[in-house]
Amino acid sequence: MPSAPDVLLLISPNCPHCQSVLHSLSELVKRAAIGRLEVINIAVHGETAAELGARSVPWIKIGPFELTGNYTAADLDNWISKAASDTGHADYLSELLSQQQLDKALDLVKQEASMLQAMLDLIASPDTPMVARIGVGAIMEELMDSETLASQVDRLGGLTHAEEANIRADAAHYLGLSGSRLALPWLQALLLDDHEHVREIAQDSIERLDKPG
Repeated sequence: MPSAPDVLLLISPNCPHCQSVLHSLSELVKRAAIGRLEVINIAVHGETAAELGARSVPWIKIGPFELTGNYTAADLDNWISKAASDTGHADYLSELLSQQQLDKALDLVKQEASMLQAMLDLIASPDTPMVARIGVGAIMEELMDSETLASQVDRLGGLTHAEEANIRADAAHYLGLSGSRLALPWLQALLLDDHEHVREIAQDSIERLDKPG
């Protein structure tokens, strides 16, 4: 059975939601869903917020996940379950992108292999919210022509066989951004795709990879 994660909560006296989040987390401690709950009042220890990069409260760290805002008891229980089972990285990345924390999401993708794979999971899932899918696109643009993106050509290539045309189109675009000519066979196969939009993106990506220099 996975161990219960530890939780760090930052609060302040003027925060309208901190007490409800604290109450919910305290109840989860009683249920042994949380191993340890540490609460810090940033009105007293403002240096802690600065060290952690917390710009607003309630700020909650559940295992590897950092969350900001008024999360319900059910939401917190859900995130605790994901942290305890060492899953949920794709959900966490989607959460960051939905909150428009693009810089933080980009840093995580660059630094942690698990978050890079989580991003590819978001691309592959037809259930990924549009706001998160747009955020993924912005991250991929930042990774354009990088070794990080080139290393994922085979995984992206596999997505060219997705049932959903929009996922195949995204894969075609990101293969072009990879800067790797190893993406060409995948893209050339998409020139025969049933959807015109997919074929057009594949052609654009081929032309980009074929450009000299």
